[in-house]
Formats: sequence, structure tokens, C-alpha cells
Amino acid sequence: MMTRPRHSRLKLLLLMALFAAPLLSAWAMVTWRVGIPEGRTAHGQLAPELPALADWPLEEPMTASEHWVLAFDCRGDCAAEADRWWRLHRALGREAPRLERLRIVAAEAMPGQAALPGERLASWRSPPAWGEPGALWLLSPQGEVVLGYSPGAPLRDVMDDLQHLLKVNPERGASSN
Repeated sequence: MMTRPRHSRLKLLLLMALFAAPLLSAWAMVTWRVGIPEGRTAHGQLAPELPALADWPLEEPMTASEHWVLAFDCRGDCAAEADRWWRLHRALGREAPRLERLRIVAAEAMPGQAALPGERLASWRSPPAWGEPGALWLLSPQGEVVLGYSPGAPLRDVMDDLQHLLKVNPERGASSN
């Protein structure tokens, strides 16, 4: 008869341990920083301090659209850079329609520029202090700068970030399977 209560207590203790184990392991991970990844997933620099696209000093103000925007500062001769970002856009495959490219050129160079397919052209009214020739920015559909890249950013890094953002931000109206 004595084994019955002892057996019930043992079951209760095991059940309590089962529910407490995840909490204890999470507390240990946070306290001793064990098992928590230190690496970043974004290759670009987070840029929440930059103004929204509508506030950029462009000749013709741009507004937010329903697409992600890949904007790059092209103040000099940057046909190779424009082609590079066009190829990245094409490499997105079926996700390509979710991205627009915005090439921002110097005001005096605007008449001689021709837009590549899927690209919009704009010119700086006055180049901003935060802008840099050759810089690249990834903007959300709301026009907010998400990531910024320095000139000459590796194509693979930008592609990884862009694919990740498109994956974790599904298209509006798309049904989830």
C-alpha cells in the first residue's frame, strides 16, 4: 500500500520537471549566453536614422509604392553599377516584380541618362550629407530605409539580404499554404 502514494508523487515530480526544464534551460542560456547565436543575418547596415524616400532631396519627390525599392546613388559614370543591379534584379526570378530599382543621378547628368528595364531615374536637388556616390539602400514598400550598403557592396550580400526580406515579408494578398 505504501508504494501507491510514492508512485503518484514521483509522477507529479516528473511532470513538474518536464514543464520546468524549458524555463530553466532558457534562463541558463540567457544568463550564461550559451547557445545564443552572435552573428548577424543582415549584411548591410541597419539605417533607421535615414529619412523616408518621400523626404529625400530629389528633384521630383518619390512616394512609397507597393514594392521594395533598391535605390543607388549614381553621381558619376556608373553604367557598370546600373547593369550590376539590373542583373541582381533579374536573378530574383519570380520575386523580381516585387522590387523596383531607383537610380539617383546628379542633376546635370540627368538628360544623358537612359533607364534600364524596371528602373526609375531621379536626380538629387542637392546631394544629402548622408549620401555617398555609389551607395546603395534597400527601402521597404512604405518608403522607409531598411538597409544601407557602402559603395562596392558584394552582390551576393545584397542578394542574400533581399531574398531574406522578400521571404519573411510575403506579398500582400498571397495565400499561405
